[in-house]
Amino acid sequence: MKDILNRLIQHETLEKEEAKQILVNIADGSYNSGQIASFLTVFMMRSITLDELEGFRDALLELCIAVDLSDYNPIDLCGTGGDGKDTFNISTLSSFVTAGAGIHVTKHGNYGVSSSCGSSNVMEYLGIKFSNEADFLKRCIEETGICVLHAPLFHPAMKNVAPIRRDLGVKTFFNMLGPMVNPAFPNNQLVGVFSLELLRLYGFLYQKTGKNFSVIHALDGYDEISLTGTTKLVTNRGETTLDPEDFGVQKLTASSIGGGDSVEASAKIFMNVIQGKGSESQHQVVCANAGMAIATALQITPKEGFEKANESLISGKAFEALNKLQKLSAQ
Repeated sequence: MKDILNRLIQHETLEKEEAKQILVNIADGSYNSGQIASFLTVFMMRSITLDELEGFRDALLELCIAVDLSDYNPIDLCGTGGDGKDTFNISTLSSFVTAGAGIHVTKHGNYGVSSSCGSSNVMEYLGIKFSNEADFLKRCIEETGICVLHAPLFHPAMKNVAPIRRDLGVKTFFNMLGPMVNPAFPNNQLVGVFSLELLRLYGFLYQKTGKNFSVIHALDGYDEISLTGTTKLVTNRGETTLDPEDFGVQKLTASSIGGGDSVEASAKIFMNVIQGKGSESQHQVVCANAGMAIATALQITPKEGFEKANESLISGKAFEALNKLQKLSAQ
């Protein structure tokens, strides 16, 4: 690792296979925590290259505990986090709204590292069972339309990194990797990223996969469709921009989509929104993101997707999916 760090400090970059092998070595416990922290820090100081990102991704996918849910042709809704915006759990709520609209969802998530409350924090608080058992996950997706894939259960190789990420408490390249390493290998994905630069890298990588995908970045910094301005969209069909009007709504303020400052507060917002008791802004931003996922899966317009998401939320189907998943988790 000393040689690698010296090279990186000299502004050299890693080849794809080299990057892959380093992550495998980290998983094997070949490096100490100080070396790993230094390695992570390099990529906070400079941009990651396409080869490096692809190599890191390939290593995690090769090392993960895979689960085959391809029969359900699911979609994943996942953001990189790390945008510093501290919104409420929009992508997790959107996942249940998407499931309520009849689209199967394999929601990949983790505890918050650079935010106060990650997807897994709120799911755990609401009584959702984390499991990597295929039979349980299949039952979840069949009976509720959604299953939750808690990242640490599927990426045991990263146990050496988790405490270091927690101690650092800032975004690292693992934020960039999260959405790309769903252990169910879903063929459909809606991915939110925290920068335009990462949007382009994701676009290049996803074009190689043959997946049906949408990568989004709000130009005012969000890793999701915030409806506070224009969103850049890259799909397997090309690039475009989305404005609130494309979903049939007005522009929102940043303060109207802020999140809770604790797991309890975040869970309260989550329950209010999924029961149709959230604010109009909360309702709209969730439906915009769920709508984009539905549009991606069904190859329809964002506005049509928004309408299906709106129906799922208003009708209580999204809340029903959560209730069923809670009951299954308690058995």
